[in-house]
Amino acid sequence: MNWFVYIIRSDDDSLYTGVTTDVARRFDEHADGPRGARYFNGRKPVEIVYIEQGHSRSSALQREAEIKKMSRQEKIEMLKSRSCA
Repeated sequence: MNWFVYIIRSDDDSLYTGVTTDVARRFDEHADGPRGARYFNGRKPVEIVYIEQGHSRSSALQREAEIKKMSRQEKIEMLKSRSCA
């Protein structure tokens, strides 16, 4: 199965990183449903700013962990250097 690593910008300009097999569905879950991440309690997802595709579940989780260890500035630099999708 094809897994994606994604980053969503929230209404407070923070960045949330996650993994999924369907980015659009997951964004909708974060925005509207009880299946969204607790991170979005009190925040609203605004837009998907980064998608990395072609992962297995295992490699997606490893990449998510790498991104979550980055500083905000490192994430912003990564976003500047790579386009969404």
